[in-house]
Amino acid sequence: MLTTPKADHFWMPGEHSPQSTVWLAWPTRPDNWRDNGLPAQAAFIHFIERLSGYVTVKLAVLPEFEAQAQSMLPCTTQLSPMAYNDAWMRDIGPTMLVNEAGVKRAVNWKFNAWGGELDGLYDDWSNDQLVAANVASQEGVERYDAPLFLEGGSIHCDGEGTLYTTEECLLHPSRNPDLSREDIETQLKEYLSIDTIIWLPLGLFNDETNGHIDNILHVIRPGEVLLTVCYDKKDPQYAISQQALEILSNARDARGRNIIVHELPMPGPLFMTEEEASGLVQPDRMQRVTNDRLAGSYANCLICNGAVFYPLLDEKNDIIAHGVLQTAFPNHVLIGIPARDILLGGGNLHCITQQIPA
Repeated sequence: MLTTPKADHFWMPGEHSPQSTVWLAWPTRPDNWRDNGLPAQAAFIHFIERLSGYVTVKLAVLPEFEAQAQSMLPCTTQLSPMAYNDAWMRDIGPTMLVNEAGVKRAVNWKFNAWGGELDGLYDDWSNDQLVAANVASQEGVERYDAPLFLEGGSIHCDGEGTLYTTEECLLHPSRNPDLSREDIETQLKEYLSIDTIIWLPLGLFNDETNGHIDNILHVIRPGEVLLTVCYDKKDPQYAISQQALEILSNARDARGRNIIVHELPMPGPLFMTEEEASGLVQPDRMQRVTNDRLAGSYANCLICNGAVFYPLLDEKNDIIAHGVLQTAFPNHVLIGIPARDILLGGGNLHCITQQIPA
């Protein structure tokens, strides 16, 4: 389309809004998912089984794995054979928009595997670049092709004009090095119809996506967020989270509200075991080795139609996180999903999903 969403009065709704569908992609890549993806597939299956009680689940699957996925998944899961390079639907799928009449459209961002030639996580991302347009077509919606390298996990919107992101990611030289911060803000305002951008300097420590916002913060409703906080002053995450808390305490959203912050504990810290690393095919890029620190976070959750799906990562902190989420979501059903095998791939429940608004 030659116009922009802002010109056409479309905007990105908050994730707390009603959803019709959630998209995922079947994990198979042996250099990212150990043991040819089987443990990750088991985690996806458990998640999809629980998620299917709240929303229609659609799954992109490589054609050569369609029979395998179909034999393992609930019969209600709608399979869509298509090409892609890896299973991070949040980042390769479209960002959905709505207007006052309830019409939906999609934004197709440029994608370069989290850094392109500079520090991208794999060499060939050509199939990932096709996914957003493919999903938009299957959803029967028109799309805008945005002139910006951006992954869906690098932005969070409240649906009322406020966007949260990190400088670490959106200003990283591997994304849009020819654009200034002001240029990027202009594009975000045009393609998401937002008015206010709240920038955190950094994302979660050792996050290989260059600090995606969805791994440290989650917007739960306008003016209210979850934030991963570390209480060990010796841990590098401590200073990152304290800086984020200070910025959020002084910020105002697009409607002039103070930001309420619910502090989630950081799981662990967690590290890759020798057994987990040995199950991977190690390429030149995206190497995962024993004792790698994992960027685990309870903020990497999914809000969907009256339920909150959150990762189970660390028994002690899982209980604390559940309590924080119960306070933040008093009227939602909380569903914990064993998610270590998703985390081992470099993300979590929010990273593997992309919602379609109702």
